[in-house]
Amino acid sequence: MIEIHDTAPDVHVQPAEYTRLLGYPAGWILGDRARELADSARNWYARHGHPWVYARQAGVLRTGDDTIVIDGVTFSSTRLRNTLHAAGAHSAFLVAVSAGPELEQEAQVRWREEKPDEYFFLEMYGSAVVEHLVMMTGARLCAWADTDDSAVLPHYSPGYSEWSIEEQPNLLELIGRTRRDAIPLELLDSGMLRPKKSLLAVFGLTRHTDRVARLSDLSPCENCSFVACQYRRSPYRRAQEVSDSLLPVVTAEAPGEAASLDRNRYKVSLKALQRWSEERLSIAARPDGGVDAVFRYEGTTCKNTGRPLQFHYHVSLGPRDEGYVIREQSCGPAPDDAGHTSMCRYITHPEQLMTSIDRERPLNGRPLDDVVRWRRPASP
Repeated sequence: MIEIHDTAPDVHVQPAEYTRLLGYPAGWILGDRARELADSARNWYARHGHPWVYARQAGVLRTGDDTIVIDGVTFSSTRLRNTLHAAGAHSAFLVAVSAGPELEQEAQVRWREEKPDEYFFLEMYGSAVVEHLVMMTGARLCAWADTDDSAVLPHYSPGYSEWSIEEQPNLLELIGRTRRDAIPLELLDSGMLRPKKSLLAVFGLTRHTDRVARLSDLSPCENCSFVACQYRRSPYRRAQEVSDSLLPVVTAEAPGEAASLDRNRYKVSLKALQRWSEERLSIAARPDGGVDAVFRYEGTTCKNTGRPLQFHYHVSLGPRDEGYVIREQSCGPAPDDAGHTSMCRYITHPEQLMTSIDRERPLNGRPLDDVVRWRRPASP
């Protein structure tokens, strides 16, 4: 059983995440005054903040028809139950994180001093710290799970869609059952926590990594119906919609070429490919008859922490009469993307990962038709 008790976790909030929580759109550059306030909040917390993290693996996990039972405690969350059941989860991690009481106290001081801007920037930085702690805890659990041939599912918490905040007391009692001294939290009658910049969460654990790879609906944002939320990372999807990733694989055959392409199948549904070509692909013709294309990949950080990310694939092709030879290729994070920094490999070996991505240029110098017949080598 794994247990984590860290009273001095590293806190390096990504600027893009802090900017998002402040309510600015993606890619926004803070002005002079906003930058001053943001830096002041960050520097104050670096000097005075005392964040902490506690996590432990549960002993027993069972999923019923509408409930989850963790170490004998029953929770009623349809969303969490369905996620754990669909992924074939066999265990769970119980997590508590907090930015500590200092930031909340200082924010109240700024409010009483009639400094609402400073109050707001401190409050939002506290929220960013909590998100960062949850993300980093997930990454640590992910690293452990990889050694166990398992996958950690994205966290879920009381107060999220389809999990009542009224069950927060039960979760707090369960998490602290073995180490209550490690969780300096107070529970209010409303179910909220004090310090308020704190969070309790459950991360599912499964050995069915093949199932997790097909589950695209694990982000809490995608299942939260508060569409107007300014902090949303990904759009809300109706619960009854079927993910394109679950559509059957369809053979891609050009008319009159069924015999030659019979063994070549796309691994993604044609419906998804059609939509992506309309929404994510940009093509520009060059004067020499060649083509420049950019594909915007949108996904999440593999099978574990579930952070949204975007990568741009750039490809330059030669003219049609030369067979659209692949002349140049490159891949890298989108200019405003911060999600790639939450990838497990990036957290442990950032330079190695980015260098590997930059150097990968399969089929360079070969005609575009070869892509259909290409069999990508398996990763070691």
